Amino acid sequence: MSNRAVLEVIALSAQDAIAAQAGGADRLELVTDMAADGLTPPPETFAAIRAAVDIPLRVMLRLSDGFAAGDIDELLASARVLRAEGAEEFVLGFLDAGGSPDLVAMERIITEINGCRWTFHRAIDRAADRDALRKELAGLPGLDTYLTAGAASGVSEGLPTLEAEAAQAGKPGYEAQIMVGGALRLEHLPRLVAAGIDAVHIGGAARPRGWAGPVDAGAVAEWRSVLDG
Repeated sequence: MSNRAVLEVIALSAQDAIAAQAGGADRLELVTDMAADGLTPPPETFAAIRAAVDIPLRVMLRLSDGFAAGDIDELLASARVLRAEGAEEFVLGFLDAGGSPDLVAMERIITEINGCRWTFHRAIDRAADRDALRKELAGLPGLDTYLTAGAASGVSEGLPTLEAEAAQAGKPGYEAQIMVGGALRLEHLPRLVAAGIDAVHIGGAARPRGWAGPVDAGAVAEWRSVLDG
């Protein structure tokens, strides 16, 4: 079994997914509408991507830009349809108006996805208290990853927080894997790896032509090489 660091790539289409896998991605995050920072993709997009690649897929459950849950019934319906299509892993995370985790919304969704593994996404970077959030979420079924930049503005500012949280791995609230993403650059990787972080997430960095262009297998391969090296 490989111990290499996890490289997750955002995919908007089957073309993206194929290129990401060819470049060495271990997992994909499936979204639509990056103008809103990534929303739930249509079930047909999930089905096309699932048919195109054989690496794990995490599907975003999010209705609009921001970190409020919005219409819970619509989120539950989306989760139900995606599960029926074969989705087994998800990305979600909602805050209330005070910046605390919206446990009511999240517990309803977690019940709907029924034990599937999931990532708490970058809502943690907007939380009023990161440590309190982690401890409130500890023990929720299926939570195995936090996607975070360490700061709302991105990894450059968040590096000290990421290092401090990595040092607490295994303690209450810090059992889940840290996956770093959000204005992440190749130059950040040596410091992150030295801190013990073993998972990273890229979106625009995999697209030399920007979000209007597809994922480039060569760009993903460069990240794979630097991460492994």
